[in-house]
Amino acid sequence: MKKQTYLRLVLLLFLMLPLAACGDEGAEEVTGETAPEDMDTIEIGYNNWAENIAASNMWKILLEEKGYDVELTNMEKVAVFAGVAEGDLDMAMEVWVPFTDQHHIDEYGNDFQVQDEWYEDTELGLVVPEYMEDVNSLEDLNDYKEETGGEIFGIDPGASLMELTEEAIEHYNIDYELQASSEQAMMTELDEAYQNEEPIVVTLWSPHWAFADYDLKYLEDPDTIYGEADDIVFVTREGFEDEYNEVTKMMNKWKFDDQSLGELMSYINEAGDPKEGAQQWIDENRELVDEWVN
Repeated sequence: MKKQTYLRLVLLLFLMLPLAACGDEGAEEVTGETAPEDMDTIEIGYNNWAENIAASNMWKILLEEKGYDVELTNMEKVAVFAGVAEGDLDMAMEVWVPFTDQHHIDEYGNDFQVQDEWYEDTELGLVVPEYMEDVNSLEDLNDYKEETGGEIFGIDPGASLMELTEEAIEHYNIDYELQASSEQAMMTELDEAYQNEEPIVVTLWSPHWAFADYDLKYLEDPDTIYGEADDIVFVTREGFEDEYNEVTKMMNKWKFDDQSLGELMSYINEAGDPKEGAQQWIDENRELVDEWVN
């Protein structure tokens, strides 16, 4: 009798196992949580602006520490907006609102999600070295065309800063040619001129590590062609926030000020490698990044 009772108990437990498994599956479905290693690769698009490179590489490292696969794709800024809007990219780190990138928001904003700001009170415009003491306004430039060669060294074509500079040239009747290139090429021109104390005019923006390495000044823009101070936000494709809720929560806690962002960009510039520089900065600022990711 005892033996039969024992066998019945074993059989009952065996039959209950599938039900327990079904119960676990149901619980997993309710929570909607998926382990990072089971999720698709997060695609981040970025353009060649120093702070964009810095932020993108920093978040690649931080998200990979949490178990996510992350891929960075370098492209022109307009292509980044289009990529997020079309769902080919998951996110873009750097969008200036409400002025500089507003036309991109107007064109693509219905197809991506604007997230929280991570940097406040930007600035952009035409910049010259401090040693050009008599050049303080955009309206002064024509008087120094011969000294500067009548050239403004810019960044990649299609960037909002380049479009605004074209507007400024027309508005103030500046008799200069705007030379499109890349941030790296522009900074090379600036460095060579600066080392020889030669006149030069470049397009620049804040935040940027150049203001820590060189004595520079923005030229006054009396009619505010370059707009007022912006905030920098990141954007995500439609549906990303639902699929990657934990990632979105972490990144919406992310804040930079001039000191923290300037230090990160400086580490990358000195290292000569974005991943190496970003990793060094993370290691030395672990308490700060833990506030974002934990």
